[in-house]
Amino acid sequence: MSVFSHPEFDNHEQLAFFCDEETGLQAIIAVHNTNLGPALGGCRMWDYASDEEALRDVLRLSKGMTYKSALANLKLGGGKSVILGDPRKHKTEDLLAAMGRFLERTGDQYIAAEDSGTSVPDLQVMNRYTNNVAGVTERTGIDGLPCNGDPSPATAYGTFVGLKTAVKYKLGTDDLTGLKVAIQGVGNVGYRLAKHLKMAGAELFVTDIHDEQVRLAVTELDATAVSQSDILSLDVDVLAPCALGAVLNDATIPRIKAKVIAGAANNMLAHARHDQMLLDHGILYAPDYVVNAGGIIDIYYERIGHEHNAVRAHIETIADTLNEIFQRSDNSGRPTGEIANILAEERFMK
Repeated sequence: MSVFSHPEFDNHEQLAFFCDEETGLQAIIAVHNTNLGPALGGCRMWDYASDEEALRDVLRLSKGMTYKSALANLKLGGGKSVILGDPRKHKTEDLLAAMGRFLERTGDQYIAAEDSGTSVPDLQVMNRYTNNVAGVTERTGIDGLPCNGDPSPATAYGTFVGLKTAVKYKLGTDDLTGLKVAIQGVGNVGYRLAKHLKMAGAELFVTDIHDEQVRLAVTELDATAVSQSDILSLDVDVLAPCALGAVLNDATIPRIKAKVIAGAANNMLAHARHDQMLLDHGILYAPDYVVNAGGIIDIYYERIGHEHNAVRAHIETIADTLNEIFQRSDNSGRPTGEIANILAEERFMK
């Protein structure tokens, strides 16, 4: 299949493939659009089932970053990179160094940040070989505490803001006390989201592919452990997917009992038509790339001059964007994901 005829190709500006035999690195960089500024997006390392799956992921995710930055009112474009391999088995310092050299070769149109399977220390290794990385500077976090550059706290806070906004719009309450929330994935972002929700009085139900993360949430946050097969169909108020994408599909949507979906996972919808399917089922979907924009906002401020109070205030504007999307959706009868796309395109296509 030609890349240009790939179903996820959307006039991407640049696509680069890299293979380093010595370290075993196989990676792809996709730059979707740079109308508003250089493309910024995470560097993901994942044990993909096939090269095609990796290509599909990087094309979808890079496009999503264009829309995310536009709706977050940032002077950034959209890009993404993926490293093929199991981060728990195949990640080495030499492999990360090779990735840094790859980033340097592709010029300054793409800036990499932390993502699933990579960490701040990983990006710091890459940073020895290129300046095209972000989220690696020690600074004051949005909570006023020292931060090593990890954008996860900002992503989690933005997701919390988005979830509260959706709950207020759909359920008519600011009070999260007793609110039942099912969180699929309690990693760096999902666990922090769970902490925010616990402090607000919510009742938590959690699952994760890593048992130790579930045990931590049960022990520290009094969460209830749920199997991966049951988490989406629980009788809860809110479903918060915080793992990988495509979890909202033909098989899962009819089983969902939650009235609100708001989480940190990218590309939750398996296909665009599932946006309408959620609306038809009476479920308020907070578009994922609006809700999880806290991390990209944090990294943007790192590059232009970080001030944690300004970052926090900017993240809280996620509520304004969501309310505009929800209102436009109600007024037009069109699904929220479609409205979010229209609003983003109004901004980056100028």
